[in-house]
Amino acid sequence: MSHTLAEHQPGFVPTADPSVKIAVKGLDFYYGDFQALTDITCDIKDNSVTAFIGPSGCGKSTFLRCFNRMNDLIIGTKVEGLITLDGQDIYAPGVDPVDLRRRIGMIFQQPNPFPMSIYDNVAYGPRLHGMKKKAELDEVVETSLKRANLWKEVKDILGRGGLTLSGGQQQRLCIARVLAVQPDVLLMDEPCSAIDPTSVQKIEDLMAELKSSVTIIIVTHNMQQAARVSDETAFFLQEVMGEPAMLVEFGRTADIFTSPKDKRTEDYITGRFG
Repeated sequence: MSHTLAEHQPGFVPTADPSVKIAVKGLDFYYGDFQALTDITCDIKDNSVTAFIGPSGCGKSTFLRCFNRMNDLIIGTKVEGLITLDGQDIYAPGVDPVDLRRRIGMIFQQPNPFPMSIYDNVAYGPRLHGMKKKAELDEVVETSLKRANLWKEVKDILGRGGLTLSGGQQQRLCIARVLAVQPDVLLMDEPCSAIDPTSVQKIEDLMAELKSSVTIIIVTHNMQQAARVSDETAFFLQEVMGEPAMLVEFGRTADIFTSPKDKRTEDYITGRFG
């Protein structure tokens, strides 16, 4: 039986299903003494779009940030349970959070280009990882902008500041910047909430194109968007104020939206609360 490199690393946890990119088992999350999430267990499939839905304050973004350990940057936070990426425990001793964040990139609600040129925004990550030859950087910048469906709009203005672009273009520039370091997973925290409807359509089309090569997880408050873009959907809920949020239901998006198993899921997606 052959073994992958990961199997020889500390924290390797074998998984029975090779289609699972990220596995979560019994996750609890705390901000200091406050428990924000309780007993979350789910599998995120490779090369798919998974949507996290639920009312505001139910832990969707907190859970999303557990995947690339962004919560580590907040003093007093604590994670219990297990999260694996390709079978590797991402919280195991010796795991480099910086390298993890290269493998699991993140797009935020507000576009956040660096105050530098369009070209330098996309080249930033590859340069940081040691790429210096201009020809190689040129190729990465062009390829990444094409993958982000932005190349045609900016190919003649690469020297212009990234902050001069429209909001929707800035968000696609941020996606290109993440893609330039070839991530395995793309986390998107309400990426369309601060941009115009035309740009929303472009980013939704982009997700459909990218999922053949990148696993995508999106937090969204837009039920129609979740139904349009995702393959699987997770519904989170904090039933009692001050109590931890939970994962109520997780499954194929078509099933969640047409025949949910839990009445709380049905009440939410039909607009009875939230």
